[in-house]
Amino acid sequence: MCLLGLGTHAFAQTQALPDFTRLVEQQGPAVVNISTKQEVKRRALPRIPGIGDDELQEFFRRFMPRQQNPEPRAESRSLGSGFIISPDGYILTNAHVVEGADEIDVRFTDKRELKAKVIGADRRSDVALIKVDASRLPVVKFGDPSHLRVGEWVVAIGSPFGFDNTVTAGIVSGKGRSLPEENFVPFIQTDVPINPGNSGGPLFNMKGEVVGINSQIYSRTGGFMGLSFAIPIDVALDVQAQLRKSGHVSRGRIGVMIQEVTGDLAQSFGLERPRGALVNTVEKGSPAARAGIETSDIILSFAGKPVESSVDLPRIVGATRPGSRVKLEVWRNGAQRTLTITVGQLRDEKRASLEESPDQEPQRAAANRLGVVVAELTPQQRAESKLKHGLVVTEVRPGAAADLRRGDVLLMLVHNGRQTELKSAKQLDRLLAGLDKNAVFTLQVRRGEGTAFVAVAGLVDGG
Repeated sequence: MCLLGLGTHAFAQTQALPDFTRLVEQQGPAVVNISTKQEVKRRALPRIPGIGDDELQEFFRRFMPRQQNPEPRAESRSLGSGFIISPDGYILTNAHVVEGADEIDVRFTDKRELKAKVIGADRRSDVALIKVDASRLPVVKFGDPSHLRVGEWVVAIGSPFGFDNTVTAGIVSGKGRSLPEENFVPFIQTDVPINPGNSGGPLFNMKGEVVGINSQIYSRTGGFMGLSFAIPIDVALDVQAQLRKSGHVSRGRIGVMIQEVTGDLAQSFGLERPRGALVNTVEKGSPAARAGIETSDIILSFAGKPVESSVDLPRIVGATRPGSRVKLEVWRNGAQRTLTITVGQLRDEKRASLEESPDQEPQRAAANRLGVVVAELTPQQRAESKLKHGLVVTEVRPGAAADLRRGDVLLMLVHNGRQTELKSAKQLDRLLAGLDKNAVFTLQVRRGEGTAFVAVAGLVDGG
């Protein structure tokens, strides 16, 4: 009897698997198949010997199959998905689905096929808005991605490999993911099976609301490996509103280069815990420079929104309209300050690089307590790099205390919130001599075309 009772109780606690049938019946008609045509001669794709599938040419790939004919004027065809957001024919999809297309065909669940035109496409978010000439079309409902919880069920509908209205399901694996060269989208990570042709299709929650646009997969084989990424629908709707209004997207910029605040960096700067975005470069004449932001500032909040990680800042700034005047909180010299900044507009920028001169014979010095040999910048190096001060690392000894390389330029030492510009090897030796062997501090380092802060935990004997 006891065993039977326990078994009955355990069975009562067991939850049935979710049923997606009603969701698919109600929302499936608003999902469309998108096919495009493009003349191959307009876009030559580089190929890697031994790999025949274009999908394998990328690591983080856009999942859209392309079959290319080697004939000079042959057509390249591609497949993707999309979903209807208004009864008069506006459709959301991925920018890479329609990029370079000469002709776009949209196929509905009732087998109708209509030509579509591109209203606008934004490559930075991978969102595109297209339109067909139709009326009284079924539309999707929108949900709030911020309410998604890791572990909850989600459903994708799309056309993998051209199989229309294919339904796959899984769970939310993570939120706010940052992917390489995708600074403006906090991706939703799922384990929903996604394959070539799902690009641009909707990701639904269990209420039948669209919470994302399926955009990318992580794969080493070209097929699904359990890691899928979707663009949050609130980000996509903001983009489409701008595309519908002006055909392009305006994003804010402030002109800084940043890095993550690690535990050691936080300790060096006197911050109670790792948070914020550490500024390692301020562009001359930029909005940040005009606002008084300085190298080694840690930006803690922007426009009233907290910056917990460095990846948060580009998203917050990018979503701020150019010309807006907002406040930001920074951590500087062991104290919090409030600054006001007028946000600029994002544009493509080219950065000058600091190049080593291999033929130059550096001024030698003994290895210091970092375990490296440094030399002061020559007049020629200062002129080429546009640096007023700094020490060039000429040699890195085995067992060095810091992750430094030959050619790095040491610009600043930060300890207990105090910042000291480095101007001579003797000055650096004096600073290091005053530190405990197990001291934790930070060096600002110029490497190539970039600048970064390097945390150092402990010193070694020089020589």
